[in-house]
Amino acid sequence: MNMHFGQITIELFFGFIALFIITRILGKTQITQITTFDFISALVLGELVGNAVFDDQVSIAEIFYAVFVWGLLIFILEMITQKWSKTRGFLEGKPTIIIREGQILRDSLKKCKLDINQLQHLIRSKGVFSIRELDYAVLETDGTVSILKKAEYENPTKSDLQVNLEKVNIPITIISDGKILKENLIEAGFNYTWLDQQLKKQNIFRTEEVLYAEWLEGKGLHVQSF
Repeated sequence: MNMHFGQITIELFFGFIALFIITRILGKTQITQITTFDFISALVLGELVGNAVFDDQVSIAEIFYAVFVWGLLIFILEMITQKWSKTRGFLEGKPTIIIREGQILRDSLKKCKLDINQLQHLIRSKGVFSIRELDYAVLETDGTVSILKKAEYENPTKSDLQVNLEKVNIPITIISDGKILKENLIEAGFNYTWLDQQLKKQNIFRTEEVLYAEWLEGKGLHVQSF
């Protein structure tokens, strides 16, 4: 029995590594932009490892081989869609306009297997609670919706209000869970001595006392203790 659990542990470990490598090779879009084919691919990869783990006759080498071959097929398909743009519509699908000039396109909804309630849910996820506010809405291949509001419902920009534009800076995390992020500290242009001085100004004498600290140009260091 112990040998059986040990074998499952080893196969899970190597299966996880194989899936992780394949995911890294295929890129982040496999996670963030799941198309129909990507969804099927994820299911199949999971099934390959899952079935292998609970099948005593399947070896670790066979798990690697199965995941490698399936990952290779996905990779080849990605290369095909990148090289020959005409194949993308068939293999990945096409975005579909579901609202045009404020009018719901019923035929497009039927084609995409959407009803009005689902449409309302999608646009609410974009912060729009009335269809009348929309000029266009496009259903993307990953199932999300992109919207373009009518002019009167668009939020004014700073240029519209003739407000002075300021450079936008990205906050840099300096400390997380009591640990100094050295690369971020250097990227911000500081060192340990500077950080120590900044913490002492806030009556903090050990970095282990800090839950989170971030640096923002023009705003200084923001610190939250445990």
